Amino acid sequence: MDELFAKQEAYLRATSLDIVRGYMSRINWDAPMLCLRGARGVGKSTLLRQYVKQRFPAGSEEALYCTLDSVYFASSSILKVAEQFHQHGGRLLILDEVHKYNGWSREVKEIADLYPDMQVFLSGSSMLNLIDGDADLSRRCVGYNMPGLSLREYLQFYKGIELEAHTLDEILQNPKQIAAAVNEACRPLQHFHEYLRFGYYPYYLHNPTDYHTLIEQTMNYVIEAELPLLRGVDVLSNRKLKALMSILSRSVPFEVDITNLASLIEAGRNTVIAYLRDLSDAGMLNLLYSDILSVKKLQKPDKIYLENPNLLYALGGEVANQGTVRECFAVNQLMQQHVVEYGKQAGDFKVDGHIILEIGGGNKSFGQIADMPDSYVLADNIEMPRGNKLPLWLLGFMY
Repeated sequence: MDELFAKQEAYLRATSLDIVRGYMSRINWDAPMLCLRGARGVGKSTLLRQYVKQRFPAGSEEALYCTLDSVYFASSSILKVAEQFHQHGGRLLILDEVHKYNGWSREVKEIADLYPDMQVFLSGSSMLNLIDGDADLSRRCVGYNMPGLSLREYLQFYKGIELEAHTLDEILQNPKQIAAAVNEACRPLQHFHEYLRFGYYPYYLHNPTDYHTLIEQTMNYVIEAELPLLRGVDVLSNRKLKALMSILSRSVPFEVDITNLASLIEAGRNTVIAYLRDLSDAGMLNLLYSDILSVKKLQKPDKIYLENPNLLYALGGEVANQGTVRECFAVNQLMQQHVVEYGKQAGDFKVDGHIILEIGGGNKSFGQIADMPDSYVLADNIEMPRGNKLPLWLLGFMY
């Protein structure tokens, strides 16, 4: 135990409280058990360490943060650690990177059964399933899916600019007031275009030169390690998965031709659909369907986007199509809190079943959605709204 507490102290010393994400307030930290999921690199570990640092005094042994990719757990079980920790008055056990520990769910369930007075917090890959063949944790564990930084958080983290978050309804109903407040604080277009390249993952300040390289390494880790571990994907498929990501990073979104994609990466149709779903679950892609209620396991998506624009620039370079970047940003921000469907009949997207959105540049017109209720154009390269034509960057203020 002394070794684990020493490791915790080292982690906490290296964790700053200068900026804490607003996501902290969305979590019920009083829950007996919770699981923080998210794509690699979005800041799950940092948030958990910040919580310990905020809630417990320095040197306290009532909380224990463990990362399960540590060599310590190659020869020690989390069940034994929990037993010793509880015997010494432990109140909160945090198991980070839990998916890297074989048989984690059985032991976590037993910990919860044996020590109901001790909180257990988990974190892991976005693919982490709380229901597996050995234990059903879904009824007792509250799950959260943590996104990367929004444009608003990027301004807070990197520029020291504090601005309020707004709901989508507030943005659509009061865009002038919100846009005016942002324009008073900064030049939003300049920061928006920087954010599209560098703002989604909260480690840009630490290593700006290698930022896109780190993103590519994250993708490689997901394909080479997490998909085989969590989805049983054959490691011989790595090349095809990377080829698929490369093709999508250079493609303009269109109604998906699975047969063509299958031909390009030399795989079967159903295999490609399975790859797309796995990459989506891993936080690498966003898949859109024209009717989300009728989606079946092997139904092809209608549109495919990389999960965020930073991925587009990391994998596709500066040749990234601007129309693709805009739509990718809109889907990424909207899908954090809303149901987004491909607008097959009208507009680019249908949100929550009734809001029609068309995405484009500053000269984008209402031609395609004229006279439709609840319809809006979200345009790049404008600073203020013009009727129902709103700045695209406003979507970056929803969290």
